[in-house]
Amino acid sequence: MAFEFLKNIFSKEKKETLNKGLEKSKNSFFDRLGKAIIGKSKVDEEVLDDLEEVLIASDVGVNTTLKIIDRIEARVAKDKYLGTSELNKILREEIGSLLSETHTGEATDFSLPTDKKPYVMMVVGVNGAGKTTTIG
Repeated sequence: MAFEFLKNIFSKEKKETLNKGLEKSKNSFFDRLGKAIIGKSKVDEEVLDDLEEVLIASDVGVNTTLKIIDRIEARVAKDKYLGTSELNKILREEIGSLLSETHTGEATDFSLPTDKKPYVMMVVGVNGAGKTTTIG
């Protein structure tokens, strides 16, 4: 899997730094999610609209947000009643499932070109995740 490469290139200290950098984004996302569903007992259209707003505001992206919302709507329709207390778990499962599907069949090996220099590498991540530190 493509993520295996990433697991192997970071030392334990760099992994901890990356996790620490992502902590603020994670907490912010779940804080917003909690505020969006507070006082609601079941996952309904209003909760899904609020969830969609939180996902888009968290830079998940429109297409990915719509896929996640569609998956959650399908689960709500199948299970008939899902409480908002289960929403975090369902959201984690659906995002994890979407990520694993996205990378299925991609190359598992990554190597930099040795015969052509200089080359350009793009590094993407959320603000404060440690991109600049990692590159340095």
